[in-house]
Amino acid sequence: MSAPAPGNFMPKEPVQLNPPKDDPISLDELAAADGRDARKVYVAIKGTVFDVTGNKSYLPGASYNVFAGKDGSRGLAMSSTKPDDATADLEGLTDQQIKVLDDWYTFFSNRYNIVGKVVSN
Repeated sequence: MSAPAPGNFMPKEPVQLNPPKDDPISLDELAAADGRDARKVYVAIKGTVFDVTGNKSYLPGASYNVFAGKDGSRGLAMSSTKPDDATADLEGLTDQQIKVLDDWYTFFSNRYNIVGKVVSN
């Protein structure tokens, strides 16, 4: 897994996105959108919840399912798909890793609808 190249921030085909929402999404609600039900799949980055429904890469057994149903910011920053790294904890990340995470946030923002913000249960 590598960070998106700068030219890859914009999708090849234009994506019609809805206006971003800031609806509160609990950790339980986020966890329920882990790809087991392919009709609702969410990934959170820095507390922002993206609807990745329809992208098979986030379904069980697929390469990025480790991020489905959780805030996997640390793993994205580290370019890691290890389950232990798929957390929201940013403590100890380098400036370069934070930049990688910001690049992933931009990448997702150009492709997926923002459906809310993660709130504590």
